[in-house]
Amino acid sequence: MNRLLPAALLSGLILLIDFYAFRGVKTATHSLAPHWRYLLHGLYWTTSALTLAAVLSYNLIPAQALGRGGRALLMGWIFAHLFSRLLLLLFVLADDLRRLVVWVAGLFSAKSAGSAGNPISRSEFLSKSGLIAAALPYVAVTRGFLKSAHDYQVLKRTVYLPHLPASFDGIRIAQISDIHAGSFWDRDAVIRGIGLLNAQKPDMVFFTGDLVNNSAEEMQPYTEVFMKIEAPLGVYSVLGNHDYGDYSSWPSPQAKVDNLQQLKDTHKAMSWELLLNENRIIERNGESIAVIGIENWSAMARFPKYGKLDQALAGSEKAAVKLLLSHDPTHWRAQVLGHRPEIDLMFAGHTHGMQFGFEIGKFRWSPAQWIYKEWADLYQEASQYLYVNRGFGYLALPGRIGILPEITLLELRRGEAPATT
Repeated sequence: MNRLLPAALLSGLILLIDFYAFRGVKTATHSLAPHWRYLLHGLYWTTSALTLAAVLSYNLIPAQALGRGGRALLMGWIFAHLFSRLLLLLFVLADDLRRLVVWVAGLFSAKSAGSAGNPISRSEFLSKSGLIAAALPYVAVTRGFLKSAHDYQVLKRTVYLPHLPASFDGIRIAQISDIHAGSFWDRDAVIRGIGLLNAQKPDMVFFTGDLVNNSAEEMQPYTEVFMKIEAPLGVYSVLGNHDYGDYSSWPSPQAKVDNLQQLKDTHKAMSWELLLNENRIIERNGESIAVIGIENWSAMARFPKYGKLDQALAGSEKAAVKLLLSHDPTHWRAQVLGHRPEIDLMFAGHTHGMQFGFEIGKFRWSPAQWIYKEWADLYQEASQYLYVNRGFGYLALPGRIGILPEITLLELRRGEAPATT
């Protein structure tokens, strides 16, 4: 019954949008021969019926029966349908506003009232444009589902730190984030992604949180896969907001506690050093750097604040360079930048780049930038840096459109950054 209500509400919303957007379909097809017009109308309402069936199936059929691939397919179809209809809706609304302006102008001008031919042709143009635009989400989501979801990209960046010990000059750090194992539907693709990470031959690997969506059990099919990550100086990890089980209903408070412990045990089973408000000192030739990890801490009220930065830093005072792993990038401005100048570089994730947008050279756009000041790639203010990983996995939308899954390879160099021209 708990899942029936959201399914009913979403189905009702879809029907309202579909009925209103259908006005654009009727306008765009009114000049076609009857058999073509009926065919297109039938296709329109068939996609609506399939979407309603997808909503009901996703909410009412047990997850185990659908399987991860089945749930991903249903969610992808629902997203594509809503995005498609909303695009068409924009064109219909634009035409309605245009009609309103023409009607108001006609009240005050006989000339405007007599020009009845133009509104229809303009309506047809807008409606046909809307139909073309509405087809694009199905193409984009299909590609995002079939290819882009696992089209891992290796992004290489260099950060210059004047006080980096000579023994660590050139150290290579790989970062992955936001695995969200409960969303995976192609195990072989994930295996290829880990192979690509290992091919970079990093000295250390950082994982910056959200191993699962909700339950520690989601990692069971993938523990052996991520166990194969290789780095001579170790793999270090922290928790993200999804890892605590805060977004699930548990049969008892103890069940939630047990789930978190199982998740921590999974990190250990993979030979990852999970840093829970603590640090590790890495030494070479009598020189040292600190890897610091805190539990999730967000400047946004809707996300948890479990992190204790003072506690995490304790004992790292003598390390020449301090590297912080913190899941949420809003933590950088709230507690690190200008507050903790001894932290040279922070690694974060969390945003996924919204899994939607585009990147052309240095220009990038995503709705994520409306929420997060720092949402992807490398940022610098004064002598402090932040790197925000776009995520290895995906959540909700079972794929990516424009913002690809990422493996970061960040090299630390001793000295000043070369001047750019």
